[in-house]
Amino acid sequence: MYKTLALSAALATGLVGLAGLPARALDALKWADAHPDVTILSSDELMMIEAPGATLEDFRWTARALVVFADSENDPRYIQQMEYIAKDGLRLAERDVIVVVDTDPAAESAIRKELRPRGFTLVLIGKDGFKYLRKPLPWDVREISRSIDKMPLRQQELKDSRGR
Repeated sequence: MYKTLALSAALATGLVGLAGLPARALDALKWADAHPDVTILSSDELMMIEAPGATLEDFRWTARALVVFADSENDPRYIQQMEYIAKDGLRLAERDVIVVVDTDPAAESAIRKELRPRGFTLVLIGKDGFKYLRKPLPWDVREISRSIDKMPLRQQELKDSRGR
């Protein structure tokens, strides 16, 4: 059974009450039920999980993973990145993003072992498993969304949604 953790006030303010995508929320809950070893930080439309218990393969062809690494929850860059996500998380939810948080190097999560971050690192992984973006500094959600929208699979999703 997974547990839901309380988020910091900044995160809770930004993530609680995201409106309008019940199907995505249902998909997130189904994903969570299928991965009982993963700690869920939020099961609103924007799903956030802790890295221990998850692998990158868990997301292949179902979601884009935005992995946020830090050596501590107190890292100012981590705090800033999470504030960006909290402020504009719906943009990520609309693009099938699951935010994966790893702030404990000692836990040696499978995702940390595979991506080998140094301090704060932001990694965007496409549904195809390709690592599209790797940044050592926080990035605004608008810029992350632009990067996602340039991905070939996202381009196809947009075409399909327009009926072409």
